[in-house]
Amino acid sequence: MGRHSGFIACYAALATSDTDFVLIPEVPFELDGPAGFLEALQRRIRDQGHAMVVVAEGAGQEYLDSQPRGRDASGNVRLHDFGVYLRRRILDHAEQAGAEVNLKYIDPSYAIRSVPANPYDSVYCLRLAHAAAHAAMAGRTEMVVGRWRGRFVHVPIGLAISHRNQVDPEGDLWTSVLEATGQPALFG
Repeated sequence: MGRHSGFIACYAALATSDTDFVLIPEVPFELDGPAGFLEALQRRIRDQGHAMVVVAEGAGQEYLDSQPRGRDASGNVRLHDFGVYLRRRILDHAEQAGAEVNLKYIDPSYAIRSVPANPYDSVYCLRLAHAAAHAAMAGRTEMVVGRWRGRFVHVPIGLAISHRNQVDPEGDLWTSVLEATGQPALFG
């Protein structure tokens, strides 16, 4: 859900006009300094009285590298909770600047996973299930069902996992996020 890519954070930010900053793992950022995120956040709060920050799950891990990491039940490296770290840094930065901040931190991980399916989701899942059952009855193995150019296709597992899908910092999705938020392309 965003361990190494910022798609959900980008689309969430574009779905609302309230987001001021989006931090994703594909775009490195500096927290400190005159061109850093914390200063930009402080300016935005000063100028408009509030700011909303959306942070992808995998963003900012370089700030927590010194902490030990475990593995989850699937063997994946556990990511540290950068949101908690960022919250503390925002509050400390505001205190040092003598600014009052009323910060609300919301971790949406369970809320996102527990949203009921809408009719589109239900139909899509049903069609995926039908395609998977047909593939199994045809004796297909070592593949997954996916959608490509409007059709359900059989994708070899090796191809499906051959590369990680990530937000392109030069692409139109990230450009749309920058335009919607008004944040600088880079911090630091």
